[in-house]
Amino acid sequence: MSRRRALTLVVYAPALVRSDRRALAIVHGMEQALPGLRLEWEVGEGGRPVALPQRDAWLAERTEEDGFPLMCNGDERYPVMVSGRGRSGLFSPGGQPQFEVHAKLPLDEPVFAAAAALLEGVAEGARSFWGHASPYGYGSEVAQQFRRSPHGPEHSPRGLPMLNLPEKLPTPEIPSFLGWLNYWSTAAARAIGFPDPARDAELLTRARCTASGGWVVRLTDAPLDYNNPAHLEALKRAYERFPEIGGRSSH
Repeated sequence: MSRRRALTLVVYAPALVRSDRRALAIVHGMEQALPGLRLEWEVGEGGRPVALPQRDAWLAERTEEDGFPLMCNGDERYPVMVSGRGRSGLFSPGGQPQFEVHAKLPLDEPVFAAAAALLEGVAEGARSFWGHASPYGYGSEVAQQFRRSPHGPEHSPRGLPMLNLPEKLPTPEIPSFLGWLNYWSTAAARAIGFPDPARDAELLTRARCTASGGWVVRLTDAPLDYNNPAHLEALKRAYERFPEIGGRSSH
């Protein structure tokens, strides 16, 4: 029996502060995006779900400056999970601490159909700089693109451009890399020069503007597959179009 595919969502946002209500907005955004989803359980010891009768009050109380606990939909056969964590300024662009949100869902037809809305709900709820939704396993591919030495190769084994590590980027608005679905806040879109109607006509056919003025941009119609030559070409074209991503621009 084949292992079920999963979709990973990650967004990068300004650090949480005391009495921050963004965790609630994130959870509500996910529930609104995926019909029937209720994130009303905490992942307890041993990974077992623990029901939260007063979820919103519990989440408001448990949200701290370093994030919020791992929550789920209570269905171990169809697990949907989300959590938030702080990221030290030592490992973040511009030396600024960040708030990261990580979500994971089964990549089936309902999630595929709702993926853009899910990313928008999480990203806008967190008031993110940028984020992405990609099939699980993308991380090992992106890791091969990060430049860890000034004398390293110019391209990854897949032929994709090398990227500067996130902590080497000057500002948090600059995305570190590209995923399947990409969320760019107004500030991030401005930083990379999107949209340019003359140059981005194709991307705009797969883009949606969000309520805050940001964008969700789908690179490929089907979930990104690094073993698909057409998908690799789409990635290469997008990296060529946006040299600011990953800090490759000399401007």
